Amino acid sequence: MHLKKIHLQHYKNLDELDLDFVDGINCLVGKNGAGKTNVLDAIYFLSFTKSYTQPLDANVVLEGEETMTLNGIYERKEKEERVDIGVHKGQKKKVQRNLKPYKRLVEHIGEFPLTMISPTDRDLVVEGSETRRKFIDGVIGQTDRAYLKSLLSYNKALAQRNALLKYFAANRNFDSDSLAPYNLQLETFGTDIFQKRMEFLKQFQPLVLDYYKRIAEDSEEVNLVYQSNLIESEWKLLFETSLEKDRVLTYTSKGVHKDDIKFELRGQALKKMGSQGQQKSFLIALKLAQYQIIKDATGVKPILLLDDIFDKLDPYRVSALIDLVNKDFFGQIFISDTHEDRMESILSRLQGEHRIFKIDKGSAI
Repeated sequence: MHLKKIHLQHYKNLDELDLDFVDGINCLVGKNGAGKTNVLDAIYFLSFTKSYTQPLDANVVLEGEETMTLNGIYERKEKEERVDIGVHKGQKKKVQRNLKPYKRLVEHIGEFPLTMISPTDRDLVVEGSETRRKFIDGVIGQTDRAYLKSLLSYNKALAQRNALLKYFAANRNFDSDSLAPYNLQLETFGTDIFQKRMEFLKQFQPLVLDYYKRIAEDSEEVNLVYQSNLIESEWKLLFETSLEKDRVLTYTSKGVHKDDIKFELRGQALKKMGSQGQQKSFLIALKLAQYQIIKDATGVKPILLLDDIFDKLDPYRVSALIDLVNKDFFGQIFISDTHEDRMESILSRLQGEHRIFKIDKGSAI
């Protein structure tokens, strides 16, 4: 699968742009703020119907405009496919595939698989557990729609249970029996989520470790540790032991919505022990493992987006990364960089088709 062309209008700082891509390596070069990352973000939006960096759709609309449109033409399983997305401030987002609107946007997820590596990925290391849970959920969700349904159902039951806890606090009463239906739903959907996360991490962890060794030095030992209330306790006991705490806090304090993944370097927290280069190498390994999981599960080579990938990497790691992606295992690749000469030097070493796009002030040269 590869993206043949994209048309975008009023996307972030890009007024209007038409680009035709090769199915090998596409490089976007230009100064900071020129719009390189926004082109990659638009490609991401076509796959996930949302921005990689902006939680609100209205924020991707060019300042001073009311609407944003995206159109992508793909070649997928030897057929041409079209994706159209429109965002109008204050209105519901419109997404069409081959000119037919989706009934539910979740049906689009995973149809055009994609992995993005971005400077903002550092949040996975430095931010709280919610960021890491969303990452894991996003990887599993690209290949398992049943998982997404369980996640949506769990979050709905969680919101209802929390609302009831707040109601009790506001009215100065408490009835634990009223929580029982929501406890049952959390247990039902949460058990499925927990089991699938465990299965996923058994596959995922060795891939991350292998990719890290290939990018960095073998002596740098890294690890992923899954942390969940359910590893050492059952749902019934969780609800019993946390009931009084939940009553005081007015929200559900235990469950799979509190799961976390600890990133370690030589047995210590990567956040504290890792240099910027080590952290970035780990994040790249994490995303390449994500790529392989999706590829193996779907039989389709995801699109790979590498945004400002060479910053904070020493020459050894840059060389190792380039050697990795310059293999038939990977499909279409998009790379953004501020140094045109560096990209030209790198591309001169690579096999296969490639193209350089110069982005300047929101336009392609």
